Amino acid sequence: MSLYSPDTDPKYQPGNVPSPNDVAAGVIVSEDTRREERLPEGQHRTRKWPVLHATIVPEIDVAQWSLRICGLVSEPLEFTLEQFRQLPRIQVFADFHCVTTWSRLGNLWDGVSVRQLLNQAGVQPTAMFALIGAHDNGWTTNVPLAALLDDDVVLAVTHDGQPIDADHGGPVRLVVPRLFAWKSAKWVNQIELTDRNIPGYWERAGYHNVGDPWKAQRYRDDPDWAASQ
Repeated sequence: MSLYSPDTDPKYQPGNVPSPNDVAAGVIVSEDTRREERLPEGQHRTRKWPVLHATIVPEIDVAQWSLRICGLVSEPLEFTLEQFRQLPRIQVFADFHCVTTWSRLGNLWDGVSVRQLLNQAGVQPTAMFALIGAHDNGWTTNVPLAALLDDDVVLAVTHDGQPIDADHGGPVRLVVPRLFAWKSAKWVNQIELTDRNIPGYWERAGYHNVGDPWKAQRYRDDPDWAASQ
């Protein structure tokens, strides 16, 4: 059995926390990375790139992969993987906070802007929330529409310059940097806009409907949980 070593881990972060001041021109910098203190209360920095799943890693046939933007939109959209890869791309520098208390600071994501896709689809006035679907056994999570419209929200295909592997949600994962990481759905296949808040897998199990790490919105016994209904 081999032991873990940072020397053989390509995603290990040596040295200081990556700074937004060091990113290339044109990269979208998530505002939270400019905070003087980048770790929310209860979080600790990891230099690794941990792997956590709700269930198992799904086997995805990339030839059959698709992404749907549907629900309360004027023009539903659907893309094959090849079509998705041809869409205009953005890069986002952002921190990533897992509700299990680790944070990986200074990630560079490359992918497609969710805000641009929603603008293309035409958000209807009654839309207030999104239900995000994924390939792993119908897994879902709910996200306030306002959170999806931030400029740093991306449907990512690479992380730190490398294609996102299956363990981390490839070929495409949603990244919502300003919310806890369970809202950043792995293996995403659908964004459905709705007029009501529909709890997903972890929300039904007791996690917060919004999940703002800076408000410590972890579980639904938080007083803010009821207000988010």
